Amino acid sequence: MSAGATQTLGHSARIIGLVALAHGLSHFYQIATAVVFPLIRDDLQVSYALLGATVAVYYTVSGVVQTLAGFAADRFGAQRVLFAGLALSTAGAVMAGFAHNYAMLLAAAVVGGIGNSVFHPCDFSILNARVDKARLGYAFSWHGIAGYLGYAVAPVYSVAMASAFGWRGALLGAAAAGAVVTLVLAWHRDWIYVEPADRHRETGGGGLAADLKVLTSAPVLMCFGYFVFIAVAFVAMQNFGMVTMGMLYGASAALASTALTAYLLGGAAGIFAGGFVAVRATRHDLVAIAGMAASAGLMLVLAAAWIPAAMLPLFLAVVGFTTGVTNPSRDFIVRGATPAGATGKVYGFVYSGLDVGSTATPIFFGWLLDRGQADSVFYTVVVALVLSIGMVLNLSGRRPAPA
Repeated sequence: MSAGATQTLGHSARIIGLVALAHGLSHFYQIATAVVFPLIRDDLQVSYALLGATVAVYYTVSGVVQTLAGFAADRFGAQRVLFAGLALSTAGAVMAGFAHNYAMLLAAAVVGGIGNSVFHPCDFSILNARVDKARLGYAFSWHGIAGYLGYAVAPVYSVAMASAFGWRGALLGAAAAGAVVTLVLAWHRDWIYVEPADRHRETGGGGLAADLKVLTSAPVLMCFGYFVFIAVAFVAMQNFGMVTMGMLYGASAALASTALTAYLLGGAAGIFAGGFVAVRATRHDLVAIAGMAASAGLMLVLAAAWIPAAMLPLFLAVVGFTTGVTNPSRDFIVRGATPAGATGKVYGFVYSGLDVGSTATPIFFGWLLDRGQADSVFYTVVVALVLSIGMVLNLSGRRPAPA
């Protein structure tokens, strides 16, 4: 059934659930190994710097390959490419679990990064093609929530499993979870089948030259820039937020941790609410602009240290909500910038902006904190959010390039 046909709620829910399950697994794998780094460090006698380098390799490979995964999804079908990504992600966890030296960990990061690259282009190709347009807002919402749940489950799982079975047992258990998810999706494979988009390409339609024209068109580049800037803001909060709050507000580790958790939970709640907003909105650009403007204003207050430290959890929950509520609408914005037959390519390229933003800024934020400029971390978030608004404003009136 295509997105254009009328669907029952149960039909849409099953498709959304299967795609969300795969997306949650991808986020779970992004954190599961990092949580047990202290145990890996002691066992393999490698430094945290080298372990951190495996994370950088993972995201670099994922970002570079993600656009290629989008091309593959349009060429061979999103379902096939998604299964390849699931297999590689699971294989990466197996390799990490059996690693006896640093080289094996690095190889596991490469394999896992390639596997991680397929999820966004394949997920959105399936959702856009198989879910009734009237329910797409909910589909984008639950897709995002599943990612947050994957992040939330990973630390709890890895700590508990590593305590009981060691870090190798935890990673091999994570691989077993990936195998189960793959089997579930394989059992329901007909529900996530999408006909390869390239089959609809007109003879002599331009091939690679036409595809590159699409990816370098102004609407797609604006969407790419938008994702780069929101990644900068998220990295600052998720990876450096606790340290920054400790330096700027004198917050204890417990208070800063609670505030960060509140930020993530507020984001998840915002994504849930954003689904209802997105299905009713006619101007998704205005939803994104309003949410980012509110978030930027609140972050300005946070950077200026104008609130009591005790209010940080509540305040950051609101910040997370204002950001999260824009997520389903942003996926509609990308959909609007995507010409027919190029969903995998465009979503793959645009979402690689998250990897670019995630790898380009951590060193800068660390440099700011080393210099004692904690407030500059939050001020940088304000700038990034304002620039993301600029990307959306530049989309106004632009049309996607023909595929």
